[in-house]
Amino acid sequence: MTDDLVTLFSQIGFQESKAREILKNTKVASSLAHLIRLSGDNVQWDKTKSTLTHHLATLIKGEDLVHDKDIVAAIDDGELNSTLQVTEAYKYVKSAGSDFNKDEMREKSGVGITVTEQDVEDAIRKYIESLKDEFLEKRYKMVPNILGSVRSLPELKWASPSMFKPTVDKLALEYLGPKDERDVVKKEKKKKEPSKAKTETKAKEPERNMFTEGFLGDLHKPGENPQRWPELMKEHLKVTKGKVFTRFPPEPNGFLHIGHSKAIMVNFGYAKYHDGVCYLRYDDTNPEAEEQVYFDSILRCVKWLGYEPWKITYSSDYFDQLYELAEKLITSGYAYVDHCTPEEIKAQRGVKADGTPGGERFPSPWRDRPVEESLAEFRKMRDGHYEPGKATLRMKQDINSPSPQMWDLIAYRVLNAKHERTGDKWKIYPTYDFTHCLVDSFENISHSLCTTEFYLSRESYEWLCDVLHVYRPAQREYGRLNLSGTIMSKRKIAKLVNEGYVRGWDDPRLYTLESLRRRGVPPGAILSFINTLGVTTSTTNIQAVRFDTAVRTYLDHTTPRLMMIENPLKVVIDNLADDYEELVEIPYKPGSPEFGSRRVPFTKTVYIDKSDYRDTITKDYFRLAPEQPVGLMRVPFNIKVTSVDRDESGAPVLIHAEYLNDPAVHKKPKTYIHWVPESTKYNSPVKIAEVRIHNQLFKSENPSANPEGYLADINPDSEQIIKNAIIEPSFHEIETKSPMNMPFTNPQFSIHEEAGKETVRFQALRVGYFCLDKDSTNDKLILNRIVTLKEDSAKD
Repeated sequence: MTDDLVTLFSQIGFQESKAREILKNTKVASSLAHLIRLSGDNVQWDKTKSTLTHHLATLIKGEDLVHDKDIVAAIDDGELNSTLQVTEAYKYVKSAGSDFNKDEMREKSGVGITVTEQDVEDAIRKYIESLKDEFLEKRYKMVPNILGSVRSLPELKWASPSMFKPTVDKLALEYLGPKDERDVVKKEKKKKEPSKAKTETKAKEPERNMFTEGFLGDLHKPGENPQRWPELMKEHLKVTKGKVFTRFPPEPNGFLHIGHSKAIMVNFGYAKYHDGVCYLRYDDTNPEAEEQVYFDSILRCVKWLGYEPWKITYSSDYFDQLYELAEKLITSGYAYVDHCTPEEIKAQRGVKADGTPGGERFPSPWRDRPVEESLAEFRKMRDGHYEPGKATLRMKQDINSPSPQMWDLIAYRVLNAKHERTGDKWKIYPTYDFTHCLVDSFENISHSLCTTEFYLSRESYEWLCDVLHVYRPAQREYGRLNLSGTIMSKRKIAKLVNEGYVRGWDDPRLYTLESLRRRGVPPGAILSFINTLGVTTSTTNIQAVRFDTAVRTYLDHTTPRLMMIENPLKVVIDNLADDYEELVEIPYKPGSPEFGSRRVPFTKTVYIDKSDYRDTITKDYFRLAPEQPVGLMRVPFNIKVTSVDRDESGAPVLIHAEYLNDPAVHKKPKTYIHWVPESTKYNSPVKIAEVRIHNQLFKSENPSANPEGYLADINPDSEQIIKNAIIEPSFHEIETKSPMNMPFTNPQFSIHEEAGKETVRFQALRVGYFCLDKDSTNDKLILNRIVTLKEDSAKD
């Protein structure tokens, strides 16, 4: 029999070795033989048909599939020509049963649908455009991810997979140009085996952290950064005394997000670790987008994360000095006033008429105007003679350089906007490319640390410092932190806020730092998370669930436990007196005596969760039921159901129970459940106006990739509100002892946690971790869920 099947499989094109391999799975082999016989003797077998027939056999695996002959016929006729089509045909036939319709099978399996190379290119281009900024930043490192994602695009379901890679490669070249040094993955140096002496002293070494290894561990020491003008280093070291000087330079045009927490920790943390100093410097050079609320929020978030700026400065503090250097740049022949439109400047930079790069670069017609003329024109810009867009000051760099950062960047532009700090004094404002490096120089920064999207800026940064003969700080670039399943774009978040999809910029479903704070995420959890990730030159893309896991682990060690009931069910214990009271000692965190304990009154009436009662017992159910007593957490004896009051629909509304307080017959229950007492004396239960359950705001890992836009990817169940929850009265003790009402120091990072309502945190047993929301009042208790109790709780 075996030899007969080997011969049969060989007849349709399989090598003998492959045929014998197929025979190892008897079900697949049986189905394949059946399908070959269904094909008949007139089929001209080729590699495609034999492969697809074998694929169908692996799906059927010995089962009797009605209408399998119709799938075989479609393969033989060339209608089904891919494994995907065969799979979809199989799914249809299996589900249709007696309702089988051949035309419907053809439709479901994509027969007759043609996806051309142009269709594939259009779809992939549209997808790349949806994440263009990220693509331009990560460059060729992102190509494998794009290739994997486009395979799942609905419009390319029936496209030949062989068209994907050539199209992605073609578009990558179009968007990015040829690969360069940014796209070369550097091999890690092999670590030398430690010597015996080093091994013996290992125990004496300080604990490893993000500041001693990786990107930060390899940074230069103060004074080692190279200078074109060596004499300037002496002046620099005289000011800094050889200490590390860093800065955190946010733009005050939006709220900081989780990615900024890494930048804060890198800059402030690196300086602190090396006994240096760090500035908080607001890069306030765009008054049209800046608001005081952003200035305030940035400082609040820096302090919330536990850092105190050495000095708070503003780029606008240096506007006079920057202007003087701009004139110096003109007079030294390295800048000119230009009157080209933005479109003309793009063309000079090699952008084609259709918006794609790769055209021929050429200089501005104003590039060689006399120095005196440019100086006069620049002063006219300063004095308000030009409207925005009519004149700019451009640096005269190297239009033939391969780096776009050397293609005559704009240094100053006209803006008719009042500045938050300088008022109406200025009609012109410096750009980031002109301001950043020079203010770093003014402030004697030893380590100008930024993310890798500024890698190319290093060349123009150093060029400008050198031609102006000022101290050159060392810019070094590390990989940014991205979280999947969310969005970081200020523009996109603003749309969510302005159109009412979320409560505001601090909505707990977002990942702004204000949102994370309101959600109750401890700052120490964020710092611990980043420290665990470390700092490298690669972008760190982390799933949101991994971040939640880090927060959950942190909270597990730092929060007390309380009994909270989300869906209360009243239980009256009929054999106890109306004034019965038994104080039960319950630790706030079992196994951690430093958390202390509380005394909860056990009374005649208690509340349990509705999920803790059933009318019938199943094999895996151990909680309360008519024939199954249960233990109440830390209460000495069990309770037993005696009767049940129900509403009109038959649902339980009141359980009558008996307290089985006879030691002679007491049995250990199969489980214990949490409970909340009813007691006027102890003001119990504490009623909760709202428990806000926050899930992921978006349904997918990449909301921006949704063909209908990121708004179409919003999860309709991202916020659920529970109205009738209750909690034990010990909650008020936790509230009193929270950082909101009592100074609290985090020993792990030696930081003081800024006090707010969100610092009232606790674990609700069997439910999750919660905190007070800022909307809470003395009369209206509102809680936010920080994270679920277990990673898969949200799926239950």
